Amino acid sequence: MGLFTLPRRPSLGKVWLVGAGPGDVELLTLKAYRILKQADVVLYDALVSEAILALIPAGAEKIAVGKRAGKHSAAQDEINQLLVTKAYTRSNVVRLKGGDPFIFGRGGEELETLVEAGIAFEVVPGITAASGTAAYAGIPLTHRDHAQGVTFITGHCKLDSRPMDWQAYANSHNTLVIYMGILNAATISQGLMQAGRGAKTPVAIISKATTADQRTFVGTLDELDRLASLPELKMPALMVIGEVVGLSSQLNWFKPGESHSALDENLMFN
Repeated sequence: MGLFTLPRRPSLGKVWLVGAGPGDVELLTLKAYRILKQADVVLYDALVSEAILALIPAGAEKIAVGKRAGKHSAAQDEINQLLVTKAYTRSNVVRLKGGDPFIFGRGGEELETLVEAGIAFEVVPGITAASGTAAYAGIPLTHRDHAQGVTFITGHCKLDSRPMDWQAYANSHNTLVIYMGILNAATISQGLMQAGRGAKTPVAIISKATTADQRTFVGTLDELDRLASLPELKMPALMVIGEVVGLSSQLNWFKPGESHSALDENLMFN
């Protein structure tokens, strides 16, 4: 968190930290939609879908500040500074993030900066990638017969300098959802198996979840690295590990490319 040189006056605007959900435009909350339609400027991540970006008013300034593994388009300090700067020149500043801003979205870091700078803000939660992805892949994250808990972790950390406590995630009655883990798939599978998680534990990697391009790749824990290396696997992708993955073939309802809305499309968001 950096220090800022600010004008000696109250900020003109307010920052809205908005979760855009996992991709499907219909999973955007009504409040998120309302705030987005009133935006003067929107700073958005790479994981926000084109359908949601299309909702931004034509006259609003759009700034891409997305982050993906190995492809950072803006440093976090730069994003923080932009939020402060825009709040002093615009009324409604929207920071639009894929999923939920408080689950691996660095939302807390950005709000700390706004507090330091004296900027008013509000948080609009979104459907996190874990719940949205699992639902569209037919995988209940908890189930009385298979999983009594669920844990969200990031696989994008520096595993050498900050080793994961794999023993904490080896419980076979707990579902594990791993964000940003594709590049470290081999380390993840080896760590879990060495900690005692069964090699034949069902796993799924879901690509471009909730969109027309969704693909689901199912296998076992000892195959995780192979699944993560498949050429047809496109980013973003999320890993789900646990016995509940075995239910996906029975409970999968989503057919990518087909319309599933029971509403008249002409009435959406009107």
